[in-house]
Amino acid sequence: MFRAGWLSNLFKRIPDLSTERLLLRKIRLNDAPDMFEYSKDPEVTKYLLWDPHPNVEHTRNYIDYLQDRYRDGKYYDWAVILKSSGKMIGTCGFSSILPEHRSAEVGYVLNPAFRGQGIAGEALSAVLDFAFRKMALNRVEAKCVAENASSERVMQKVGMTFEGVARSALLVKGEFRNIKIYSMLRSEYVRFKQKS
Repeated sequence: MFRAGWLSNLFKRIPDLSTERLLLRKIRLNDAPDMFEYSKDPEVTKYLLWDPHPNVEHTRNYIDYLQDRYRDGKYYDWAVILKSSGKMIGTCGFSSILPEHRSAEVGYVLNPAFRGQGIAGEALSAVLDFAFRKMALNRVEAKCVAENASSERVMQKVGMTFEGVARSALLVKGEFRNIKIYSMLRSEYVRFKQKS
């Protein structure tokens, strides 16, 4: 499973993931208007390391850049698509993967118009399932700026465990921010799924 090149081979053709309401698939160029809809919002990027997209052309250029990363098997994020409408409403996936340690970090962004419906948790659960079942990882972690209560709730709802706070760990929008760290182990995932 963990032979050289397995990770890039797996993500060169990033597999679709499906849940009751969502399809997680490769980000496409025609997703640019939907991605720009939330990526331009300063409230969405308030706790993130990237700045709001200034125009839809910027979003298209970013997605175009991602196509090369997908082709090389070096990009691990899915578009979150509402099955009912086909609309892209966010992204969810791995921000980093350490195959030698069988661990990864996950992240997610959601269009604020679709918050409060359990969608981020549903998408994250699909990615965790993929991480532990398909990739046979042992640990997955997630992080958020300490004040980002909505992101923290998503981590809690999917059964992740709070580990602690890394003080002044990231420089976000010109300010050193405390970062909350959550994680889930493969054994905890199995138990959580049995209970739910």
